[in-house]
Amino acid sequence: MGAKKVKTVYEKLGVDSIGSLEYACKENRLRDLPGFGQKTQDNLLKSIQLKKKYDEQYHYPPAKRIAEQVLEYLHKAPGIIDLEIAGSLRRKKEIIHDIDIVGSAKKQDQQTIMDYFVNYPDNKQSLAHGKTKTTIVMKHGIHCDLRLVETDQFPFLLHHSTGSKEHNTAMRQLAKDKNCRMNEYGIFKGNNDKSEKCADEHEIYSFFSLQYIPPELRENMGEIEAAGRHELPNLVQENQIKGVFHAHSVWSDGSNSIRELAEKCRSLGFEYLGITDHSKSAFYANGLDEERIKKQHEEIEKLNEEFTDFTIFIGIESDILTSGKLDYDDDVLESFDFVIASVHSAFNLSQKEMTKRICSALKHPCTTMLGHPSGRLLLGREAYQVDMEAIIECAVQNNVIIEINANPHRLDMDWHWGRLAEKHQLITSINPDAHSIDGIEDFRYGVGIARKGWFTADRVLNTRSCDAVTSFFKLK
Repeated sequence: MGAKKVKTVYEKLGVDSIGSLEYACKENRLRDLPGFGQKTQDNLLKSIQLKKKYDEQYHYPPAKRIAEQVLEYLHKAPGIIDLEIAGSLRRKKEIIHDIDIVGSAKKQDQQTIMDYFVNYPDNKQSLAHGKTKTTIVMKHGIHCDLRLVETDQFPFLLHHSTGSKEHNTAMRQLAKDKNCRMNEYGIFKGNNDKSEKCADEHEIYSFFSLQYIPPELRENMGEIEAAGRHELPNLVQENQIKGVFHAHSVWSDGSNSIRELAEKCRSLGFEYLGITDHSKSAFYANGLDEERIKKQHEEIEKLNEEFTDFTIFIGIESDILTSGKLDYDDDVLESFDFVIASVHSAFNLSQKEMTKRICSALKHPCTTMLGHPSGRLLLGREAYQVDMEAIIECAVQNNVIIEINANPHRLDMDWHWGRLAEKHQLITSINPDAHSIDGIEDFRYGVGIARKGWFTADRVLNTRSCDAVTSFFKLK
């Protein structure tokens, strides 16, 4: 609500909090106020429910930064031996509920370390303060747990605390099948109270004749069975990324010039950058009309003449119109090296209508990639209704890439679709959707999601060389 509406509900209804606003909506008290109406009241109620749903949840990047700061602080604690971030952060989940840190120390040092932990400068409140487990609440509101064990128990605690809960349950069943017990303190054969020795997590999995399972895959989505067959994929890694696509410059709604974006990519050791400013229908984002497209192409061509070790690919993020058509005539679309087709409007279509709309765009011969396929904004907007299996199948049939949008507010394609994408051998591209030079580095978050989605380097376009990417675009 804007200031005018806030003033109205305060003066007319005494609304002074989210709670009293929700009550007023449920009692239909906003419906007849000037400037409101039934639709506004319904939308406010939906927004309140969404806020409740996402309370005490955090995007991955800020949670990771806080955890790394705590880790840096704890490394200075007297007596600390091992120290690692665990939990959903280690598994690179897109949304984080709390921070889990595990460590090891001699028994006589553990209380001293916990006392040191509760004195962390950003500790707002201590919820528990024990010798082996302590929980504090940061000033940001996020909870942070520290657990300590002795050194020989550390690999088991790290494994257990990394999770997921479902993965751990399946692992305990494996132990039970071998007449063993498994928990955060060890693996125990029969009635033996002394644990098997495992120097690290690799040896834990080896004990069960399993291939090592990377933390990102530990979601009980077939990883244990694949590890038993020694068929886990070699997951894509950050250092295999050779360039990025999906970057916005000052030509539309970005805050940096094309040159500045290119220089940032060069500083990261990349070979190329794909510029994709918004198309003309995105008037709210200063989308490019046909005349400005020509001028932008001229600028990029001059930069490409100047750079001898780097290539800027000329792209566009074209709106997928409600009809399923792309946002320019074909002769304009053909002037680009590549086209990212994205939905930016009319999110409330039925699943059938939205699926038909997107598939129509995928079938266009100029469509190279599908951008942020579900349209979700994490902790902000739910995904629109779409048949993702049908979208994946259509993309593969038409040789179209579905991006993993690495912007931490999107991280879309959702990693849950990774196994289906693997089945159809879908190609992805890890795209930062950058609107500034700092946004280029968001590709790292996309790598985490790609790993959770079982993607290997050969199924990620931007692990390929500049020449290979050029060939792919020409073939398309």
